[in-house]
Amino acid sequence: MKILILGGGAIGRLIAEALKGEFDITIVEKDNLRAKALSESGFQVIQGDFSYTATLLKAGIDKAELAIITAADISTIKRTIHVVRTNNKNLPILTILPDEINAEELEKEIKEEFETDVRIDYAVYPRKAVVSAIIRIVEHLGERKNANLLARTLQQLKKEGDGIAIIVHDNPDPDALSSAMALSIIAQNAGLKTRIFYGGEITHHENRAFVNILGIDLRKVSRGSYELKRFPFIALIDCQPNGNLTILEEEDLQKVKIIIDHHQVLQHLREILQNNVFLDIRPDVNASASIMAEYLRMMNIEMSETLATGLFYGIYVDTKRFSKLGHTDLKAIEFLTKKVNYELLDKIEHPDISTETAEILARAIMNRRIYKNILISNVGFIRSRDAIAESADFLLRLEGITTVLVFGIVDDRIEISARTRDVRVNIGKVLKEAFGGIGSGGGHSQMGGARIPLGIFTLAKDKSSLLRLAEEAITEKFLEAMKIKEG
Repeated sequence: MKILILGGGAIGRLIAEALKGEFDITIVEKDNLRAKALSESGFQVIQGDFSYTATLLKAGIDKAELAIITAADISTIKRTIHVVRTNNKNLPILTILPDEINAEELEKEIKEEFETDVRIDYAVYPRKAVVSAIIRIVEHLGERKNANLLARTLQQLKKEGDGIAIIVHDNPDPDALSSAMALSIIAQNAGLKTRIFYGGEITHHENRAFVNILGIDLRKVSRGSYELKRFPFIALIDCQPNGNLTILEEEDLQKVKIIIDHHQVLQHLREILQNNVFLDIRPDVNASASIMAEYLRMMNIEMSETLATGLFYGIYVDTKRFSKLGHTDLKAIEFLTKKVNYELLDKIEHPDISTETAEILARAIMNRRIYKNILISNVGFIRSRDAIAESADFLLRLEGITTVLVFGIVDDRIEISARTRDVRVNIGKVLKEAFGGIGSGGGHSQMGGARIPLGIFTLAKDKSSLLRLAEEAITEKFLEAMKIKEG
């Protein structure tokens, strides 16, 4: 690659030294003494004013593949860009610009002054570059601090016991499952025995495929399980004690030593835990898998293809197919991509859909009720909780609909899933406001869930009456929280 460095001052020389040996570098320098010194240092140098066509032709502008302008004077930069573009229309231009002017403004000024259109392909702003470098260092220190704290916590636990139970929420999704896999590897690396536990059901067909294809070893247990009790320590991943978690008894909370989650901190968390608990709860991150990928990266722990694929898919699902990504999520994706098995990924993403899920989806479509741009659907008595979320995802795609709520009755509770693409709505807050007083509710800005104990509806004499009462109450509370009048 042939590169022209226009300006052999301090910055130009440093750039040339960094690129020397890897690329074909030519420095164009106006000052005779400086040009001579650069030549004596082994650089290929053209002495002359790089804002003139004759000089650039001598430097080989017609064969160049990149021009780097290091001048500090704005008028010189303008003339140089105009001359470079006149002699090579397609040559990429990289220029260093003062922070007070941006590339678009400079292009307009050149057009006004020289009456010709120009294009600046890349611009570097020194102050912004310094700030960015500092931010990167600070972020790295923060990542290193978190990783070191987790490592020290695990080392201390190893001195006090031999194993740790890793618990995910009752109906674990790919984000929770892959994060638990990662924490298990990290804990085993510290010498601890591990086992992953959950208390509900894995009914979503993609989630079942995820577990089977990746070969995740996890145990379903009930509240008070001996298998769980025999572990001296507990780690909660992608959940919190007062969230969607039913297998912990009050005495188990004393054994909770690690909580890693990306949801908002739930109420009274600090009050129910011991002071020495490792907490890493980051609502600004969109997937717990992103946090776990950061730990693996900072701890330099060898990552299998299976684990990388799992974490990658966990982020994919929880960020709604990468449509909502923060800085930590992006770094995690970059880190994981190198080891992802895309054949496994395709098998997970396109499993066969169960007959029950198809029937529930059909019910959700048939039973839909629309209030302006809000859709509410009652799918009745079901066994597959995850089918409710799948139905909500599908119904949100209907034309004219911006917010969806789907609910059904599972065992002794009402399960609710909601989705929105209305940027004015935070659906997690809406669900918390609507159902927090009679059950639990929450989530993110675009997706969330709620659970209501069936006890408040037990006065109904038959199933049809129960469904009607539940639908009336849920619809009223949801529309009220959305500030929509029914009718």
